[in-house]
Amino acid sequence: MADRKEKPENSSMAMDEKEMRELGKEMEELNTNDQLKKDGQRPDPVQHEKKKKHE
Repeated sequence: MADRKEKPENSSMAMDEKEMRELGKEMEELNTNDQLKKDGQRPDPVQHEKKKKHE
């Protein structure tokens, strides 16, 4: 993916299905938040939280 020379017209991370599959493989190898915490690392912060409904 680092060899990309063109910018996708749709502003997505992947130019085509092949690149999307490669991204998926890379993401499968990433540690989960629980794994990061177990290793003493801080996971990325939550970007969007659902607001609780008042009953």
